[in-house]
Amino acid sequence: MVITSANAVRSSGRRFLLSGIARPLTVLVATSVLLSGCQSLFDQSYEPNVSPSNNPQIVEEVQKNDPRAQMGAREHPRIVASYGGEYHDEKTEKLVARIAGALTAVSENPNQSYRITILNSPAINAFALPGGYLYVTRGLLALANDASEVAAVLSHEMAHVTANHGIERQRREEAEVIASRVVAEVLSSDLAGKQALARGKLRLAAFSRQQELQADVIGVRMLGEAGYDPYAAARFLDSMANYSHFTSVDPDADQSLDFLSSHPNAPQRVELARRHARAFGPEGTHGESGREYYLNGIDGLLYGDSPQEGYVRGQTFLHGSLGIRFEVPAGFQIDNKVEAVLATGAGDVAIRFDGVADDQKRTLTNYISSGWVTGLLPETIKETTVNGLEAATARASAERWDFDITVIRIGSQIFRFLTAVPKGSPLLQPTADTLRATFRRITPQEAQSLKPLRIRVVTVKPGETIGTLAARMMGTERKLDLFKMINALQTGSTLPPGTRVKLITE
Repeated sequence: MVITSANAVRSSGRRFLLSGIARPLTVLVATSVLLSGCQSLFDQSYEPNVSPSNNPQIVEEVQKNDPRAQMGAREHPRIVASYGGEYHDEKTEKLVARIAGALTAVSENPNQSYRITILNSPAINAFALPGGYLYVTRGLLALANDASEVAAVLSHEMAHVTANHGIERQRREEAEVIASRVVAEVLSSDLAGKQALARGKLRLAAFSRQQELQADVIGVRMLGEAGYDPYAAARFLDSMANYSHFTSVDPDADQSLDFLSSHPNAPQRVELARRHARAFGPEGTHGESGREYYLNGIDGLLYGDSPQEGYVRGQTFLHGSLGIRFEVPAGFQIDNKVEAVLATGAGDVAIRFDGVADDQKRTLTNYISSGWVTGLLPETIKETTVNGLEAATARASAERWDFDITVIRIGSQIFRFLTAVPKGSPLLQPTADTLRATFRRITPQEAQSLKPLRIRVVTVKPGETIGTLAARMMGTERKLDLFKMINALQTGSTLPPGTRVKLITE
């Protein structure tokens, strides 16, 4: 969709449906790092001046004379593809357009047009590209509890656009090209070199500390001037910190590791956001939250994994169309990404699962030794079976890491497990054994029973409690924790009858 200061216009963007299984394998282990570009972030009576244009325009016409938009346009297809395509739901798109439209009139540059894309990803993320390309994931929409919180996210990203932070970031990227080439060419066969290159790319993917703080200041001002609750920015930063804590494999670990070093730490940003909000008065005295119409707009929103990417249910990954399932050991956290299924556990153990088409019909032992594994130990390659399926295994070693490689053939597809542990760790064998023991085909009945999870908005009835409502949650073993997290409930909170809350069910 394209948002200008005068109207809201939907673009004719196409949705990309990517399997997330048939992808080339990259041997890269990076632990305890949250990979995100910019994780920044009205009551119903408010009626923003946003309506369909009498003269609708397509994206190319609105932005054809903007050289910055040309830069964003070049990167747009890559962004969309890497996040699983666009998420299309008319109700949700109108909701986001309504929120964004009210912000444009009070932005630093009211003449700036914006192309806002809802990404079909469960990740909690939002970011901006030069020329007004804004992105918000459906995962972030599911975490937010009212319109003002999403407005806080979008105003922050609009601030990056109007302050030309993307242009400055591109200059830094160009300056580092030579250094990146040196790392890639000199250390391309070394895992540490690949990690160094990845860290360089992550630094460039983030805005600088000063740019983030500047966007926070501008964003809070836009919130208040547009009639939103200016304290929503601090409130949603708290929700993101709680989400990070919830998804951490070790909830007691130092959460500062979840943010790129170029970002201000979460407590600092929350306090600064509250300080800027006080310019509009004490909390609760200015602006509207838009909670009721926001909950109406996200009721039925897809939550978690999409059917095209398979499903994560606790410690189990299932894929209906591929007809497979497997389990990871207890305590592991599964992350179902577009390019692969990743899982991490205590002791810096990491698992990667994906698949490739098997066009050459070569033996699996020959396939393992065909050059896609760095540090392969050829003497360890052996044929085997996994629950009646043709398979092969091997070991590899590189710098500080030991690897187990398992490949399994089903028809014309080769499925691949890569398990990585710190060198000498005793966890390699039992982790790989769990994967092999639990990988199997699923029955047609199992495949048919798989349904996506969605956000369902319900009204609390007399006698219902946080505990009874949380018991209705699906897709997690930590039902109470997840229920409290997605509804931003604190310890000791109560739910009076008539309160509307979010559940995750089929």
